[in-house]
Amino acid sequence: MSAEAERKTETIPQWKREEVDDIVDLIEGYSSVGIVNVTGIPSRQLQTMRRNLHGSAELRISRNTLLNRALDEVDEGVEELKEYVAGEVGLIGTNDNPFGLYKQLEESKSPAPIGAGEVAPNDIVIPEGDTGVDPGPFVGELQSIGAAARIMEGSIHVTEDSLVVEEGEEVSDDVANVLSELGMEPKEVGLDLEAVYSDGVLFEADELAIDVEEYRADVEAAAARARNLSVNAVFPTAQTTPTLVQKATGEAKSLGLQAEIESPDVVPDLVSKADAQLRALAAQIDDEEALPDELADVEAPAAGAEAESQDESSDEETESDADEADADEEDDDDDDSAGGEGLGVMFG
Repeated sequence: MSAEAERKTETIPQWKREEVDDIVDLIEGYSSVGIVNVTGIPSRQLQTMRRNLHGSAELRISRNTLLNRALDEVDEGVEELKEYVAGEVGLIGTNDNPFGLYKQLEESKSPAPIGAGEVAPNDIVIPEGDTGVDPGPFVGELQSIGAAARIMEGSIHVTEDSLVVEEGEEVSDDVANVLSELGMEPKEVGLDLEAVYSDGVLFEADELAIDVEEYRADVEAAAARARNLSVNAVFPTAQTTPTLVQKATGEAKSLGLQAEIESPDVVPDLVSKADAQLRALAAQIDDEEALPDELADVEAPAAGAEAESQDESSDEETESDADEADADEEDDDDDDSAGGEGLGVMFG
């Protein structure tokens, strides 16, 4: 350390030194560290949010200069967060993964009124319906900000959904007063995650804002398609080998029946097939004296039965295919379940 740097360090007040040390301890004590925007959050609500995070994350609000100094002292890549230390921000640490942290912070946001001079975070629309306000000057206030309003049935009604402020526009005093009178809370108050550093990777907020269920469905669909490709291409893997063996067994048995191969696994089916064919033939002979006693009372098979008896090999093959399909479905369920558990760990 240079002499100039030493002199600067010596001039830092003790309370600042202690504050930086505490921030460093927070950074080093968690696997994921992020910067959150706290602009516009009242102190009371901020304290409530801090309490709600207890046990899963830790929030620390400090001067930006001290946050930057602590990030520099830790180094190890986490200093990349300095780019996001601007305005009213705080440092948050958690052992959850970044996706889980983002999801938790988004779910903790709550509706709040918007004040004059604030920028609309989205389009502000006054919905159609009864405002519940008695007839009076308020109908004029609604109309002055662009809402379609009139007196109907003893109260002021908005006759159609009315856009009064577009996203990104500044909210005027008149609009703020009308929204307050209507009890509308068009914005959400909460901790906005700017960026998170975790396991050597910096994640920005838009990278963490994903639909978990849609992502899960995409992964499961990709896994199912890969499995089907493996089976159709006869490419054995740990997941598809049992299905491939079942498929090969069914095809071999079907071939054995068609070619009348006297294999121990096929002989019982060949005997059943021959017996069915013999009985079908015996039923066509009118001279009972020409038949042995055990075939004398054989009746002609029902329509289509003879064809079915003569084509048992097709039945066997169909049955094998059905069993294979069932097995595939069970395996897919297992794969989907395993994939779901993995994603659960990933997204929290």
